[in-house]
Amino acid sequence: MTDPVGFVLAASPLLVVAFLLVGLLWPAARAMPVAWLVAVVVGFGAWGMPPEWLLAASIVGVINALEIVYIVFGALVLLYTLMRSGAVDRINEGFASISEDRRVQIVLLAFFLATFIEGAAGFGTPAAVVAPLLLALGFPALAAVIAALVGHAIATTFGAVGTPVIVGVETSLSGLEGTLSDGGFTISSFAVTASGWSALFNAIVGVAMPLFAVGMIVYFFGEERSIEPALGVAPLCLFAGVAFAVPYWATAWFIGPELPSLVGAMAGGAATVAVLRAGYLLPDDEWEFPPREEWPVHWVGTIEPGGDQTVPGEGPEMSLLRAWGPYLILVGMLVVTRVVDPFEVALQNTGLALTGSSELLGTVSVGVVVEWSSILGTTLGESVPWLYVPGSWLLLTALVSIPLYRMSATDVAGAWSEAAGKLPQPLIALVFVIAMVQIMLLSDQHAGAPEAGSMIVVLAGGTASSLGPVYPFVAPAVGALGAFITGSITVSNITFSGFQFEVASGIEAPRQLIVGTQGTGAAIGNVIAIHNAIAALATVGLVGQEGRVIRLNLIPLAYYTIAAGVLTALFVYVLFPTVF
Repeated sequence: MTDPVGFVLAASPLLVVAFLLVGLLWPAARAMPVAWLVAVVVGFGAWGMPPEWLLAASIVGVINALEIVYIVFGALVLLYTLMRSGAVDRINEGFASISEDRRVQIVLLAFFLATFIEGAAGFGTPAAVVAPLLLALGFPALAAVIAALVGHAIATTFGAVGTPVIVGVETSLSGLEGTLSDGGFTISSFAVTASGWSALFNAIVGVAMPLFAVGMIVYFFGEERSIEPALGVAPLCLFAGVAFAVPYWATAWFIGPELPSLVGAMAGGAATVAVLRAGYLLPDDEWEFPPREEWPVHWVGTIEPGGDQTVPGEGPEMSLLRAWGPYLILVGMLVVTRVVDPFEVALQNTGLALTGSSELLGTVSVGVVVEWSSILGTTLGESVPWLYVPGSWLLLTALVSIPLYRMSATDVAGAWSEAAGKLPQPLIALVFVIAMVQIMLLSDQHAGAPEAGSMIVVLAGGTASSLGPVYPFVAPAVGALGAFITGSITVSNITFSGFQFEVASGIEAPRQLIVGTQGTGAAIGNVIAIHNAIAALATVGLVGQEGRVIRLNLIPLAYYTIAAGVLTALFVYVLFPTVF
């Protein structure tokens, strides 16, 4: 297998995805089984994966898919609970007291609320919470998903309290202790330093993301395709971007990777709301979507925008604090379970479990964490800390909302049954997309695997070897590729941070800058990650439009990767060429 042939074979599952999902706009539930089958054929024929390894890798994908569907189900239950209680109507009134302008709502919800939730929870929770909230406020479903995915991208570099750095980067760099010590670093200190550069790249490039999120919505979902309405709120968007970016970068640089997104969202959001309430930076006119009857079919799915399922008369009498209560409770629980060590440790404790094992199937443990190790006799395994996963806290919040809103048994049953009815199609799509990803990631784990590495490593290696000194310009794109394929910044970092380090060493470029830009690229790759799109669309009842979401989000992806690439090259060759 020559290098060019290996590169094309490694890319073939993704080429199929691009052709069917983005090119032909097939729904993911139809396109992804085909892409998975291609990955199976390539894994067996070109990477020599035995059948039990192919099946075990696919089982890992199924387990991951069930975890994501659990989050989606929790988000849907909470959405329908708030819609049926009348809370959504009251929340809408609260935003109207600041501004009824949809552009302002994008800044406050799709940017600040989503970045805060990303910093607290990660795991795709921001889009799963914010997209349905925007839908309930009257946004078209497709617009709600686009705004939520683009709006929170800058925060994903640090994920849930720094997980992509603490777990992702450090895991990938294991084995490089000797090289790092030459520069005066431990693995941990190098990861923290690299993440500081990631934050700086994001702060410079990402300051425009609120404006990008608004621009995407007004251009593609306005009565006329024009960017002019976005320019009307450009001062607000840029103020919001700076208000977030400065404390975000300062926290990452001087404190560490655990809190940048939380601090940036809280400080920036508070400053922006204060400015708006003081009457500054408000737009001169009010922008609204076209009349509902003019919306194209693909804008809306099975959940009607605007909270029309609320209980008549409930919304206006409800206090704003009571209406927002479930979200405040949710955020509080997510922060506590991820920042307070005793809670975090207890919810991920693998020691308390019932365990059974079989030579054929492997070992299964059921407890606070559900774990399946040595799947089908391979070395592969997967675990789900189901009490730690945000889905559990979304469902608990929905349960707390029942007495809070004094809901009837009929309304509660309706909310849960409607949520369950939305799951089958996204489950099919997620199972096959993540199974495909796991085959690509794990294709070098079996005995006799090619020395070149997994399909994903071959893809990145082929790109790097053909570029040489130009590589710093495309280093962010490698991070984006990892996030696009895996749907996880953490997994992208585990897969590619060590690779980026080695390439930087080979071209004698500053390693902390190249590894730093890995996280920057992975952040924007998150907006086109296939299973993120599937999960977000499922929460607004618009399954099947994954290709359209990815196609539209190629615009912010192009801006971010090009701008970050130019910035990386400038830092590497001009501004900081002597750092380690």
